[in-house]
Amino acid sequence: MPAPAEGRPRIGLLFPYDYDEAGYARHAGTHAFDPSGFDLFAFPSNARLAWLDLERYAARQAARGRRRGWAGVTSQNEHFGALIAALVAERLGLPGTPVEAILACQHKLHARRVLQRVAPQATLPAEELPARYGGAIPEGLRYPLYVKPVRAAFSVLARKVLSHAELTAHTRFGWRELWVIRHLIDPFERLAAQRLPEAGSCHRMMLEQPVSAPQFNLDGWVWNGRAHALGVVDAVMVPGTQAFMRWDLPSRLPAAVQARALDVAQRFLQAVGFTQGLFNMEFFFDAAADRLTVIEFNPRLASQFSDLYLRTTGHDPHAMALAMALGQDPATLPRAQPQGGAAASLVYRSFAGDPVPRMPDAATRAALQRLFPDALLHTFGKSGHALERELKWLGSHRYATLHLHGDDAADLRRRAERASALLGWPLPYAPRADEPQAVPARPATPLIKPTLQALR
Repeated sequence: MPAPAEGRPRIGLLFPYDYDEAGYARHAGTHAFDPSGFDLFAFPSNARLAWLDLERYAARQAARGRRRGWAGVTSQNEHFGALIAALVAERLGLPGTPVEAILACQHKLHARRVLQRVAPQATLPAEELPARYGGAIPEGLRYPLYVKPVRAAFSVLARKVLSHAELTAHTRFGWRELWVIRHLIDPFERLAAQRLPEAGSCHRMMLEQPVSAPQFNLDGWVWNGRAHALGVVDAVMVPGTQAFMRWDLPSRLPAAVQARALDVAQRFLQAVGFTQGLFNMEFFFDAAADRLTVIEFNPRLASQFSDLYLRTTGHDPHAMALAMALGQDPATLPRAQPQGGAAASLVYRSFAGDPVPRMPDAATRAALQRLFPDALLHTFGKSGHALERELKWLGSHRYATLHLHGDDAADLRRRAERASALLGWPLPYAPRADEPQAVPARPATPLIKPTLQALR
């Protein structure tokens, strides 16, 4: 077995893109990385979905890990990465999250049934939509309803429907969509049938009663079976939609409610056998009814929030992920000096009928970097079939995110206004009452992202 590169532990990184790419690059001086993965949504990279088998992929990565002398393996990718990392860790006898625990979290209907058993007070009733892809929608359903796939990520195909006609239209798919859906679900379906057969098929959708309440994210980690809170990030929606406009830290949620969220997380994660790893719990909190309701559990770091914590609390969740991959308690890691009192992930979106947004050229990017050296920009511009699919599946097109911090919330907003104006994009803040002339926000370190080469 080869020795670690220059005394650095060698880590297998699976599907480390966007926020993970930047997060792990911060540790390239102390760790040696072997990245692997492919883009699941861009052609021709996603053609690999046609023959993807999770067990075979994990076996190849485990063989690579033996040759390369991996001391750990990790992934924060929701679709396949976290699950494959668990399989590789299992094969190599490395620290990791149990495979069955990840399957239980990612199978949304099964997770809801577990939650109903261990924390009914925080559970939304859910049921299977008894219709195959493109099949007839049964009569007699009571609307409005919230529909979403049993297995998906990033709110894909999740939306509120008001009538039988809307639900029917939402569940009609063209051949390109069906190809992507089946090949995104099939690898998970095959593994779940072997390792979590009681969960049932993932090739279906589920129905819930809609909730009208603010949304939050509890981020945390489990060490030796005990859940710990990293913090809570507030979700701010585009007015009149379910599309995220901004993510804010610190949270406005009272500490007592955050403690209740952690208690629910502990109950659920213990029930599914989640003994180690980072997690993200999405939930609603209705202050008037004093009710906390879980949306779903994600068995990995919410990478988009990683540098928000680093900016405001000094915690580095990507460093915590690496520590746990090496079998080290992340609570023992030193904290960095916070850079500001508030931070946000600004989300830039367009909706059907909006002009196609202009992506920043090199000169604009350079100007942004000069004015805001702390800015972290990611762009996701799409066109053609990819844009059409995103507008249907998500209801909008997320074309960029920008991370900034400020001394406080007011300073952060002022900086966001300047940065958005420079980029030529609408400000991701709802208009204030004293600013009727403001442009409605309707509808992601250095500016240049570290590359995978920097991680090698």
